[in-house]
Amino acid sequence: MSAAISSSTSPSIQICRRPFLREAKCFLQKIHSNILKIMRPDDANIVGNVHGGTILKMIEEAGCIIGTRHCNTQSGDRCVAALARVERTDFLHPMFIGEVAHVSAEITYTSKHSVEVQVNVLSENILTGAKKVTNKATLWYVPFSIKDVEKIVEVPAIDYPSPELQEEGRKRYEAQKMERLETKERNGEVINQVSVPEPYTVGYSQSSLIHLVGPSDCTLLGFVHGGVTMKLMDEVAGIVAHRHCKTNIVTASVDAINFHRKINKGCVITVSGRMTFTSNKSMEIEVFVDADPLVEAEEGKFRAVTAFFTYISLDKENRPFPVPPLNLEGEEEQKRFEEGKMRYLQNKAKRLADKERHQ
Repeated sequence: MSAAISSSTSPSIQICRRPFLREAKCFLQKIHSNILKIMRPDDANIVGNVHGGTILKMIEEAGCIIGTRHCNTQSGDRCVAALARVERTDFLHPMFIGEVAHVSAEITYTSKHSVEVQVNVLSENILTGAKKVTNKATLWYVPFSIKDVEKIVEVPAIDYPSPELQEEGRKRYEAQKMERLETKERNGEVINQVSVPEPYTVGYSQSSLIHLVGPSDCTLLGFVHGGVTMKLMDEVAGIVAHRHCKTNIVTASVDAINFHRKINKGCVITVSGRMTFTSNKSMEIEVFVDADPLVEAEEGKFRAVTAFFTYISLDKENRPFPVPPLNLEGEEEQKRFEEGKMRYLQNKAKRLADKERHQ
């Protein structure tokens, strides 16, 4: 069951445009992207909770549509917007089989070579009409020329409702740019296998998934959709979380996902996850994506994407359930645990501050 406006879209997806931010005078006012999709059994886990990766994939599709539309509003090279980074994504409420996901995207900032897109996800119970916001995310895209896939196209400028909003956007751009540079320094780190792991250790729950990138995974330019990669990352993180606590688990949030390099069609990707931190009710899993080109084998394997996923454990009534403590082995695991604890406390403080600000 789905609605479709454009004949160019798939039967299960509706894409349309509508104005927003009426004060603006430019492309920001003209381009908006909506995706509607009913959640089916293969979108969810065995108890009916929609996979976080399914939602992340829809978020990225909406961002890709609006980013590509905006960057092609000017004359010159036709281009496709490629996902470069996803800021922290919070899963505010679960979504279930049979509900309709409304995914809306809008452009909130542009630099010379990148576009910031804000995406909101709303779930609708079509039997009762009840709606709720389930996800919010901020994504950054870079446009690549169709004629020359290595060429980055300049992004059309936008006007802003106020100088203050433009300055806030500039600060967000500078902050994410700095963090991307910092994470590149960690790209050489490798997840080492642990022999005969004990329960509740990093090695016990550590997991990997191998996937051959096919045409259906890719953009018009032949590299992987960011949403496809994120879905695989969420699946691996979910396996790690379940192996650790042996209960029903759901995605709670995703810290910044950094896309360091494009993954081309024909690559074999290895998605690896390991537990880094546990609190009483949550688990942080670090996920890496390594790409191994089959056609251009001389290039060698490279680290393409990194991120931190946070999961919570649920009991049979879908209420938060205590998480077993993580047994640490060695200085490296202790260091990663302390770093995870710092992120946990920072995010907790931010949530409390946001809650107070909206009261």
